[in-house]
Amino acid sequence: EVQLQASGGGLVQAGGSLRLSCAVSGITWDDYEIGWFRQAPGKEREGVSCMGVDSWNTHYYLPESRFMLSRSDATKTVYLHLKNAQPEDTAIYYCGGLIRCSSDYHGVMKWGRGTQVTVSS
Repeated sequence: EVQLQASGGGLVQAGGSLRLSCAVSGITWDDYEIGWFRQAPGKEREGVSCMGVDSWNTHYYLPESRFMLSRSDATKTVYLHLKNAQPEDTAIYYCGGLIRCSSDYHGVMKWGRGTQVTVSS
């Protein structure tokens, strides 16, 4: 069974850093590309970043360069690093499996449960 589980959210002060994890099981890295999306209250879900089959193939969809992706093949986890967090980053963050990276959440084939990130000013 394909499963993705996002974790690592919490409360962080503005300017702080956070690392979110997306643990995957039931797939290989060749099966899905792993994207991160977020949804703030009252807003549409938006693409944050995505890692392709090859871990060097990364995409960032927001204008701010405060996000970075990394991956652990040993633990089958994709990490989303957020630095200099801002209140506008407050949202539920989701990871999803896609056939091909896209900022459009409609392309996600398999969703994981989200994790709440709250940035206080």
